[in-house]
Amino acid sequence: MLVITVFLVSCNDEWTDELYTHYVSFRAPVNSKGVTDIYVKYRRGSASTYQLPLIVSGTTANPNDLKVNIDLDVDSLNTLNYERFQDRSDLYFEPLKESFYTIPSHTVDIPAGSRQALLPINFTFEGIDMFHKWVLPLTIVDNDPSANYEAHPRKHYRKAMLRVIPFNDYSGLYQTTAMRIYFKGTSTNALVINNRSTYVVDENTIFFYAGATDEDDKNRYLYKIKAKFNADGTLDMYADEERINFQLLSVPRYTIEENMDVVLPYLKHRYIMINLSYMFDDITSVPGVSIGYEVMGTMIMERKINIQIPDEDQAIEW
Repeated sequence: MLVITVFLVSCNDEWTDELYTHYVSFRAPVNSKGVTDIYVKYRRGSASTYQLPLIVSGTTANPNDLKVNIDLDVDSLNTLNYERFQDRSDLYFEPLKESFYTIPSHTVDIPAGSRQALLPINFTFEGIDMFHKWVLPLTIVDNDPSANYEAHPRKHYRKAMLRVIPFNDYSGLYQTTAMRIYFKGTSTNALVINNRSTYVVDENTIFFYAGATDEDDKNRYLYKIKAKFNADGTLDMYADEERINFQLLSVPRYTIEENMDVVLPYLKHRYIMINLSYMFDDITSVPGVSIGYEVMGTMIMERKINIQIPDEDQAIEW
């Protein structure tokens, strides 16, 4: 009986005693590029709010009222850039400019008994150029002797490298296997790429890179093609760089179709199909030589939207 009593008491202690540590961390898991992609709605003239979760680890309830201090961490972003891209500075993530965001308070209160809290970040994207890979680098600060909390010792828990991606109704990843890229004046041996990322310019405008221009090409900025979606189903398309001689070969048009999933009744499929044909010159691949291309076909994007979730950025299955 004595042995059994000791055993039961020991078991009870395992359920009541803290088996870990009440570390404070961000809920911001990194991807293969070392950052956390966050999608925020582009709104003209108003801010969009992203709620960054903070969590308290441990097997028992948090016993104290915590005041967690948050700060920018550009040094860690600089380290990430060099470790990943070395001397390719054109590929570096850039700290998001202060004109595009505000953090109402750099202190987050986590009350006793609670395991989580949210840090609101307000974003305003007017004038943003998504050619740059913007990142908001944040860290949990615990070097104040008066702090009654401890940040998680692992860097991917105490830091949040937020890769900020604004979106509108038309931006995202398009399938482009139905697009054909020909050398100007030919109709055979077409180049084909599987997909093309598009980025926000404003509420109704996106941009993408012309032809088969690689997303990591150091001269990709020259090949930005902007497309404004009009209410009549047409697009206004143009290039900022005159030297690439961008010209439309026909009036570009788009259609939008929506249908509900036949198996998952809460899931809506939204398809955007763009038909276009244009020509442009590659002025950088071969120094001193201009190479003409003609591009024609269809770009298709599918969005899966959970209609049960009211927040649009959370409802879309990215």
